[in-house]
Amino acid sequence: MSEFRSVYITCADEQEARHIARAVLEERLAACANILGKVESLYWWQGRLEQDGEAALLLKTRADLVARLMELVRSRHSYEVPCIVAWPISEGDPDYLQWLSQETESSDER
Repeated sequence: MSEFRSVYITCADEQEARHIARAVLEERLAACANILGKVESLYWWQGRLEQDGEAALLLKTRADLVARLMELVRSRHSYEVPCIVAWPISEGDPDYLQWLSQETESSDER
């Protein structure tokens, strides 16, 4: 199993994405956040096909932090059922992955 994860989140807008990204980073639950900006989303919600503008947020973190990260995101997200999905980072530049690991360590772990 991979030690690292990418976490994809859709947000109502870039302001919400930025707010969530800062909260996650301040808690050291991710090392990096990319706000991918406006995306067009089509999806089923309560039996209706919806179409909205959203902002995509991509976080890089350790696998052992995903559950806490998801909890924090849910507590700050405006959606009733936010899209928060994670997938393994199967390969990466060793220096980048080392940096990712170091930047997600709490002060207790350093």
